[in-house]
Amino acid sequence: MSAVLLSVFAVHLVAAISPGPAVLMTMRVAMTGGMARGAGFAFGVALGAVAWASAAVLGLATLFELAPRLLIALKIAGAAYLIRLAWKMWRGADAPLSVGAAASAATLPRLTARQLVRLTLRGLTTQLANPKPAIFFGAVFVTLVPAGAGPGLFAAILAVVFINEVTWNLIVARIFSLESARLGYTRLKSRIDRVLGGLLAALGVKIAAF
Repeated sequence: MSAVLLSVFAVHLVAAISPGPAVLMTMRVAMTGGMARGAGFAFGVALGAVAWASAAVLGLATLFELAPRLLIALKIAGAAYLIRLAWKMWRGADAPLSVGAAASAATLPRLTARQLVRLTLRGLTTQLANPKPAIFFGAVFVTLVPAGAGPGLFAAILAVVFINEVTWNLIVARIFSLESARLGYTRLKSRIDRVLGGLLAALGVKIAAF
């Protein structure tokens, strides 16, 4: 069991670290809102990864192979969501920063429970907008998890997935919530938002096309 978990940990960590929509959005949330808001978003991203891994356990990856049109529909829906986010980011690139976003980390408005829930849901939705993890996890389970694995092993795998995702995105949030990163964002907001928006749109197109 430990060998399986170690293999899943290593393979999934590489996938989690790879730049994608969730990482880009974690960066921006942390730069505009600070560490606490970035952490709330990161928690949602991790929940989304667990949801896709659970779907793979239930055979969603196999269903995609049997019904490719379902995968195409999910890809288009996910791509549309990401492109919408990219468009909003690009359109608002020249808008002035809100008081909260422009404040220093020490003077950021207090994060309410309602805002935390909304950020977590945004992280979850952003992660679910990319259906490719279902295929990835399906491949992981086929190649690394022995046939006949019990619910205990699958629960442990889901825990590894959650820990990998939340840890990596918390690291990203911490780095980009530093005062130097936030000051840099304040100075270069329009350029950064357009770059991030362009990358997000490109990832959306890639998801739809492949």
